[in-house]
Formats: sequence, C-alpha cells, structure tokens
Amino acid sequence: MMRLINEKTKLNLDDPYFKDLYNIEDGIPVFKYFVNGEWKSSYDKAKIVSPIDNNTIAYISRPSETEVENAIDNIYKVGRWKIRDMPGDQRLKIIERMADLIEKHQDAIIDSLIINAGKTYNSAKGEVSATIERLKKAPLDLREIIGDLIPGDWSSEALETEALIRREPYGISLIIIPFNYPLFDSANKITYTMLPGNALILKPPSSDPIPSLFLVKAALDAGFPKESIALITIPGRSMSKVVSNSKISIINLTGSTKTGIEVMKEAGIKQFIMELGGGDPAIVLSDADINLASERISLAITSYSGQRCDSIKLILAENKIYDELKNKLLNELSKVKVGDPRDKSVSMGPLIDKSSADEWEEAVKDAEKKGCKIIFGGKRINETFITPALIECDQDKVKDLIAYKEEIFSSIAIITKFDDLNQAIELANGRRYGLDASIFGNDVNTIRKLIRLLEVGAIYINDMPKHGINYYPFGGRKDSGIGREGIGYSIGQVTAMKSIVYNYKGKRVWEYI
Repeated sequence: MMRLINEKTKLNLDDPYFKDLYNIEDGIPVFKYFVNGEWKSSYDKAKIVSPIDNNTIAYISRPSETEVENAIDNIYKVGRWKIRDMPGDQRLKIIERMADLIEKHQDAIIDSLIINAGKTYNSAKGEVSATIERLKKAPLDLREIIGDLIPGDWSSEALETEALIRREPYGISLIIIPFNYPLFDSANKITYTMLPGNALILKPPSSDPIPSLFLVKAALDAGFPKESIALITIPGRSMSKVVSNSKISIINLTGSTKTGIEVMKEAGIKQFIMELGGGDPAIVLSDADINLASERISLAITSYSGQRCDSIKLILAENKIYDELKNKLLNELSKVKVGDPRDKSVSMGPLIDKSSADEWEEAVKDAEKKGCKIIFGGKRINETFITPALIECDQDKVKDLIAYKEEIFSSIAIITKFDDLNQAIELANGRRYGLDASIFGNDVNTIRKLIRLLEVGAIYINDMPKHGINYYPFGGRKDSGIGREGIGYSIGQVTAMKSIVYNYKGKRVWEYI
C-alpha cells in the first residue's frame, strides 16, 4: 500500500509576487479571473482540490455570462487592434520578459503543479523549464510571418502585374487549455498566437487552473496589453456561447476527441488548431536494442501517470524478441515508485481525479473479462492512485478491448506479438487515433516501410514519443486532431494570408534595358 505524506495538501503562497491574484477567505485562497482589463472576484466560486488527497486547496471565482460577453466585445473593438498595432519587436520583448518572470518565480509555480496537478517534482520542474525554453525560442517562430513576392511575368494572363503575399493576424483566438500541461500549453499557445498580433481569450483547465493564472500574471507584467487578453475561469459546459461567438476567429484546443467534436459542431466557420485524442503504438523489431526499447517504453507508459496524449498504449513486438522485451519491460516497470508527489523520490503520482481512475479500472477489468492477462500492476490503490497496468493479449483479441478502441488517459498499455510486419501496421492503424508512433529497430528498409505506411502525424525512431517544447512539429490524423503545433509551424495557422495584386499594365515598368 502506498503511503501518503501525513500532512494535508496546501499551496505554497509565500511568494508575494502572486498575492494580487487571490483573497484569503476562511484561511483558503480564492483566486480571481481577468476580464476587461482587471483581476476580479465574484460570488460564483468553484472548488479546487488536490488529486493527491482530495483536499480543498483553493476556490476560483467565475465570471458571469454577461462579463464574458462584454470581454469579447471589448477585445473585438479595442484589444485586437491594441496588440496588432504594437510593433513586432515589442511583442517579442514581452515574451522574453515573461520567460524571465517565470524563471524568477518558478518555485511557487512548481509547487502549484505538484499540489494542483499532482505532478512529481521532476515532472513539475521539467514543465517549468520547458515553458521558459519555449518562451525564449520565440524568435524561431518569426520565420512563418515572412510573406512572398510573386512576379506575374510567368503567366500571359498575369503579365505586367505582381503580388505581395502578406500574413496578418485573424483577430481573436480562443485558447482552451488541458489539465495535463496547464503552464506549458498556455505559454506555447500564447507565444505563437500573440507574436503575429492576435488578441486572445484563455480558458484554463477547471481541475488545475492555478498555473495558467500565474502565467497570465507574468504576461501582463511583461507588457501584454490588458485590453487584448482575458482569462475566463468558466466550466467547459458553459462554453457553448463563447465558442460560437462570431467575433472569435480561431479556436485552439488541446483536449479529448469528444470535446473537439462538440466544439466544432458549435463553433461555426473558424480556424481550428486541435490536438485531440492520442495514445500511441510502439513497434519493436527483432533487431532493436531491447534495453533501450524497454526503458523508453516504460517511461512512456508511466510519465505523468500516463496522462499524456503521446503516452504509449499499444506495444507491438516481433515474435523473436517478444519474451525478452516483455521480461525487461516488467523489470523497468518494477522500478517505478508510485506515491505522493510531494516526496521527491516518487516517479509516478495520482491521476487527476476519481473519474479518470474509474475509467482506467473499467478498461483493466474489460481486458481480463475478454481473456487477456494483467502481467503487471493493474491495481487501484485509492480514489486517484493506481499502479501502471501492462496487459498481455493475443493479437486476435486486441481490437475488442476498450483500451484499444478508446483513449484511456492513464497508465495502461497492451502488449502483443506479431510475425508479419503487416499485422503490426494493421493494428497500429486500426485505432481511430493517429497522433504519434514509435519504432525501435535498426534495419533502414523496414523502418522506411513503417514510416511510409503508419497513419500518424509524427514518428520517433528508437525513442518514445515526446513533444517537448514543440521544437519539432506534431499533430494528429484521423480523430487525433486538426493542424500542427510546433515552433515556426503554428503561426501559419493563426495568420490569414492576404494577396495584394499590383497592376502595372502600360506603365513600361517591365521593359528590360
């Protein structure tokens, strides 16, 4: 049985930098939202609990429907022009100052990720470090803002004309943040959204909004125009009028496929960047480095308790090395220490809430019921803590499992063997998702065939899928999403291409002397 630290969870509020974001009521912080240029409180409050022990760590005020509607109107009338009229180098300096502020106040932010999101210390520290690096890499995004000049003299119809192709901001982007990376995902989306001059409305995750609030505080102090940003702390079920508002031009969502479909149905004609369901396959070939494969796959299963869109959920191993891989993977999983993430020696903490653990438990029981074997873990410790589940299954039963058909957003993976590479390809492509895949092996011809035939947005050779700071672009196919996240790639999706055609006919400007 896992031992929790014998002390109720509470936020570390020692850093005075963030004191303006909350009031203390009955000894508990009540956080504010940001609309119409002000941090505000309201009587409508939501409870925020820690997934570690379900203790109430804070409350968060919620804006009214009218306040949100007014905020969108004001951003549309004033804020979208305020950020667009700011010179680009000033926008870049805001991002740079944000990085400095996050770095300076990182201790409080790390604590919020541990207590509010249930991350281990190393995971929380890693998210803060990745956030700082992502902000500092903002200059690399600028390559996508550059336009083109198209001469018309390559077409008789366009002779004596030329065109400039500009990229300009759409106006307002609605950014919807997932619970698993509340700090990094907010920073990443803010960076590539505001650099070309878009205003934004940030909807933080309901379960762990505090890191996103801290980031918005840093953005405002760094010089982000207060008229050009809103932080709306409303629940997802109340977002219908927001996503359908015609003044919003872009919806940028990371979340489940179900949520993405609902948003697209309600939104109408807009630009979409959506990273949706995932859970990735790993194909291990007979010439793979089994030590490397088992270590990376184990980490991909258990990192942040499997609550990553790029977590490995399906392991396809060539028959010749199946037993060796399985035994070494079991050994790697046995090294994982599940426990209270306030203990720095712990490598896997809780799931975000009870319903996530319920869903995981249902998938484990479903696999057992259908004749598969739980060869590691699969035990529920309490409401939010589990042991990682490794399920061994005959190939002909895999497609019937809930864990195959759906994305179970927790630490669970199916392992099965194959003789024919086409069997592995069929199983990998048979899921409704197509985010990433891993290939472990060395034969370049086999790897090249897999690269060509796997229906995913990114493939990692001899490594686990990991999006990191989005240095390399990634994004889904099929039910895994629309568009791409990536430094220097996402800006193209938050800017409108505009062609300006100049007519010089009869002006003699095309005469060559």
